[in-house]
Amino acid sequence: MDKRMKRIGAGLIVFMVFMWLCTLISKSIYASKLPLVSTCGIDARYIEHVVEAEGIVEAGSKLPVTVLGGLRVVEVFVQTGDRVEEGALLFTVDLEDMKEIMAEQELASRKIRLQIDTILHNRELAEEKKALEEARAREDYDALARYQDTLVGRAAENVVQAEEALDELQAENREHEDDWEKEDGERKTEEEIEAERKAREEEEERLKQEVQAAAYAEADARWNRDNIMKDAGRKVEDTVSEEDEDATLAVYYAEVESIQEKLAAYQEILDGEGKIAAPMGGMVTDVYVQAGGRVPDTASFLMADDEVPCQFRVPLTKEDKTYVNLGDDVKLKLGDRKEINAAIDYLTENENAPGSFTAVLRLPEETGTPGQSGTIICAKSGEKRPCCIPLLALHEEQNKSYVYVVGEREGILGMEYYVEEINVTVVDKNDKFAAIEGAVTEESRIIQSADREMKRGDVIRLANP
Repeated sequence: MDKRMKRIGAGLIVFMVFMWLCTLISKSIYASKLPLVSTCGIDARYIEHVVEAEGIVEAGSKLPVTVLGGLRVVEVFVQTGDRVEEGALLFTVDLEDMKEIMAEQELASRKIRLQIDTILHNRELAEEKKALEEARAREDYDALARYQDTLVGRAAENVVQAEEALDELQAENREHEDDWEKEDGERKTEEEIEAERKAREEEEERLKQEVQAAAYAEADARWNRDNIMKDAGRKVEDTVSEEDEDATLAVYYAEVESIQEKLAAYQEILDGEGKIAAPMGGMVTDVYVQAGGRVPDTASFLMADDEVPCQFRVPLTKEDKTYVNLGDDVKLKLGDRKEINAAIDYLTENENAPGSFTAVLRLPEETGTPGQSGTIICAKSGEKRPCCIPLLALHEEQNKSYVYVVGEREGILGMEYYVEEINVTVVDKNDKFAAIEGAVTEESRIIQSADREMKRGDVIRLANP
């Protein structure tokens, strides 16, 4: 009996150990299939933003090299980036083609000179005609003045004669005022006296009217003379007045002068056998001529002005512009040289590409070469945020941002960890950290990474319980 009980007790112990081992094995198998996650907490930190952008060195100032436009280029000896000395050969032009151009210019000059001669001849004829018209107008004026003065004189003489006749009659009437006797000494009758008195009065009235009419005639003559002579004087003024200015002759002279200057320049090139040399030393930054083409009317070359320091031009995106402002201090690295301190001297939005920007930095003297590439680094510490997490812990889908946190609950094998999803708002972020706002506390264990895919509600195991 005792042996049997011992065997049963031993079997029970063996069974319990076996079950315990099976439970351990089951838990191990179950746990091995769960995502293994690492967690982190929130932290207060500055979200630093670092903008790195590539750009290129440009000449601080460019000087144009201009040559007479229209010449045919035979060969170009320099290209962009070449450094040349003053007097170095830039390109050559076709002399035969240039001679044809010179012949055309000379023909154009001769045509213009013929037009100038024609204008001068016509102007001389016009001046002679004008002088003749003036002389005739003055002669007509003088003759008309004499005639009108004569008419006025005659009218005045008529006034004088009429007044004299009236004065004589009035004197005679006064002298014979009381003389009413006949030739034989007898006194005239009252009827005769009255008739004679009336006749005297009528005669005196008639002479007064003649005086008045003569005076009116004299006034009219003077008025007519003044108006007629005024018109005649205006005709004389018209003949001596200056004619309207005509700029045609001045334009022709300017055209001839311009052609002569071009011909002198052509001749200078012809004397130099068609070789165009650099008027200054420096680096060639732009070339606008090519073999077989013609020289443009604008600059043929642009050369960097060695007296002006270079500048660094860098394109920026709209996001870069958020952290880069005018006057900001930056680090600039050109090629293998050490970083140098610089500042944003110019910043503007590109008209042809709204939303993109260009920043310009002035470089120290003897720094950089036009065409050299480089990189600027602009770091901004930003504002200190109380709730920051690693960027790996942040999940974003369309317009939604969220984090996974570790939750605890009772499971079939006891207490287990699972995934909770919490929506958050991203206040700021860089390439490493994000500042968030939401239902996240200092006790929250935020899932930073997992060895396999997981989702909300999944059971997990912790790499750092």
